[in-house]
Amino acid sequence: MAAATENDDNDSLANHLKPDSEPAPVNLSPPPPAEEKPLSKNAQKKQLKQQRYEAKKAEKKAQEKEHKRKEGERKHKEWEETLANATEEERLKLIESRRSLRKERMEKRSEEKEKKMERLTKAKEIGQNIVIDVDFAHLMSESEISSLVQQIMYCYAVNGRSSSPCHLWLTGVQGEMSTQLDRLPGFEKWFIEKESRCYIEAMADRKENLVYLTADSETILEDLDPKDIYIIGGLVDRNRFKGITMNKAQEQGIKTAKLPIGEYMKMSSSQVLTVNQVLEILVKFLETRDWKTSFFTVIPQRKRTGVDPVVDCSKPEPLSEEHQEEDDLLERKKVCVEAPLESGS
Repeated sequence: MAAATENDDNDSLANHLKPDSEPAPVNLSPPPPAEEKPLSKNAQKKQLKQQRYEAKKAEKKAQEKEHKRKEGERKHKEWEETLANATEEERLKLIESRRSLRKERMEKRSEEKEKKMERLTKAKEIGQNIVIDVDFAHLMSESEISSLVQQIMYCYAVNGRSSSPCHLWLTGVQGEMSTQLDRLPGFEKWFIEKESRCYIEAMADRKENLVYLTADSETILEDLDPKDIYIIGGLVDRNRFKGITMNKAQEQGIKTAKLPIGEYMKMSSSQVLTVNQVLEILVKFLETRDWKTSFFTVIPQRKRTGVDPVVDCSKPEPLSEEHQEEDDLLERKKVCVEAPLESGS
């Protein structure tokens, strides 16, 4: 049985089964080197474009970090000057006021953490179970695993601040994937299920409720069923392994489904979403029960065409400005290699 653990450290970002029978083995071995084909010119162009995009994001992140450092130095200097120019009585009042504000912030943060743990505990008891399947780590390079670990980190942050969080699982956690996850600050305190086994083994007595989310499925996911367990494929650069999640689900004899994105918007040529974006779409839907709100809140504008299909405007609009600012902050901090649309292959 996986152990659920609690997280007190990762809020700053953005801000059991016993098998009834032995499952059939699934062959997920990577193809032999002889069968691997060189990248086409078009694929090389896309790869180069992705590398430039990642380099630009890294540069922007470094600039923001430097700006934050300078801003901190500026504020510290202003504070020192204010104290130097104040009388002894004024200085004591300023220091006491600052201490009071700091204490108030700490109390508020403690209260928020307590409420978060209450929500996550309730989600474990009666919430929607969502699995991130990281059983593909042996197909990825060390840097790709690192990218996936970053995406998982954002998944946990987004889920933790949600008013209707899911109960999150990581299955197939072994080898390098386990090593990199353990390096995350506070990971051992995460309120999450960490399983070294594949979900098909860990949840064998609920096999009929397993639903793999893949863009190759012909079944459109109209709603989230509380009894079902939805699986997101944790595989970076899966273009090398076309159809792998669909094939895996079929060999295991479990249900599949795809997100109804096409019913609400048209995607641009970059039809890819990160694992954390797929998770956030599901969490937003749990909050709003509305796909339009979920897609338009989470999917970046650059991934959409200029014209979207006409949709029912009577449905709720995107979330508040406060939530949107949090989403934008997460988006600026992400330095991830993206996974395909609807977490499919």
